[in-house]
Amino acid sequence: MPGEFRIGVLASGRGSNLQSILDACDDGRIDGRVVVVVSDVAEAYALERARRRGIEAVYHDPGRFRTKLEPEREAALAELLLDREVQLVCMAGFMRVIHEPLLNAFPGRIMNIHPSLLPAFPGLHVQQQALDYGVKIAGCTVHFANGGVDAGPIICQGAVEVAEDDTAETLAARILEVEHQLYPRAIQLFIDGRLRVEGRRVRVQPE
Repeated sequence: MPGEFRIGVLASGRGSNLQSILDACDDGRIDGRVVVVVSDVAEAYALERARRRGIEAVYHDPGRFRTKLEPEREAALAELLLDREVQLVCMAGFMRVIHEPLLNAFPGRIMNIHPSLLPAFPGLHVQQQALDYGVKIAGCTVHFANGGVDAGPIICQGAVEVAEDDTAETLAARILEVEHQLYPRAIQLFIDGRLRVEGRRVRVQPE
């Protein structure tokens, strides 16, 4: 049985990273469970993934802004997560920049995963950015959220070699495979109390 550590997931799309978290909870790589999945997109497949697992799935109207939540709606989202006694918030393809209401409610307890080796290529269309720049190594990053665009302290990273014939789609697919391994690992490090933030550095403590 998954442990009692309570995880809330924010997602905007198909939820493949959500699925990797759910699978890791099932097979013991994460000693916890997802208690709620929230999306700012009513038809997001991530919500369907949650419903099929018997997990509470909530559509949360983001309001009128494209890249963030309205302040009062973000405060309501924070309250929703607090009401479910969520201990760690995991952004998994959540396409909104978060601000004080969530950050203050969960200080140092919000993670995000981004498909580049930050600080390179924050934001959108990441794989195309990497290809246009001509990088030889791409990858993904798990980091703590801090209110910036993919700007918080880095927890861990995974590298992927860029092939000469890569397209944005083929590169994204290979990076996604690494994401699915990296995110559960970072979550378990948090649950184990092994992450210590010192300024911009996240130090992983020995077992």
